Amino acid sequence: HSPAILAKKYVQYYLTACNGSGHGVHSPFVFEFIKFVLNDKKNYGCYQTIEQVRKELLNNKTEIVVEDFGAGSSIINTKKRKINAIAASSLKPKKYSRLLFRIVQYYNCNHVLELGTSLGITTAYMASANNNPVVTSMEGSIKIANVARQNFNELCLKNIRIITGNFDETLPSFLLGNAKTDLAFLDGNHRKVPTIIYFEQILTTAHNDTIFIFDDIYWSTEMEEAWKVIQQHPAVTLTIDLFFIGIVFLRKEFKVKQHFSIRF
Repeated sequence: HSPAILAKKYVQYYLTACNGSGHGVHSPFVFEFIKFVLNDKKNYGCYQTIEQVRKELLNNKTEIVVEDFGAGSSIINTKKRKINAIAASSLKPKKYSRLLFRIVQYYNCNHVLELGTSLGITTAYMASANNNPVVTSMEGSIKIANVARQNFNELCLKNIRIITGNFDETLPSFLLGNAKTDLAFLDGNHRKVPTIIYFEQILTTAHNDTIFIFDDIYWSTEMEEAWKVIQQHPAVTLTIDLFFIGIVFLRKEFKVKQHFSIRF
């Protein structure tokens, strides 16, 4: 979507979403999520160190050649890119990166799968949770993955494995050998059909407490359509729309499908 359409959609979301205090939310599970995860204002130790790495990336003018298997960036279309330009256009803002960290930590997600490593900032946040999760992150571009690896080394994170290549090939083979997924963060392909396919493939390793997080659910018409399809999927019982990300729960104890929009 163009910036103008996105802004219009954001205003619409903001006016219709529940306020971020949790008052008036009738689901105890969602109220708990708002209170202890969304509104957790604690300053965790990893926040500063990871943000320092983000700062370095935003100042890094090194040029790399990028292979892109996703829907591409709406900002840069060249194959040769500067690291700081990639950082500026593709890194999740710290507010959302930190939320991912808190979700992994609060719900004790031990097996985390990420589609779209990029330069590794969200990966680092999720891997820093104190339950020391095993994080597998998939990235289309070998050169970008190499930069991410350097960042993980700098942060002394040893619990991350990066798999490079086209998700269409790397994901099915990874899932075959992987018994379960506790949290999946999909941020690597902003097209409708692949997003739905990846969701359905990862579902084969999901369980009652698995959490799916989709990035940029209003990024394009295709992503909006994919989000609607996922919300209606029979395995999905609860979704939370934070505009820039969508969170999906599969818990069977929620007998009736519920969809929440919450200001964040």
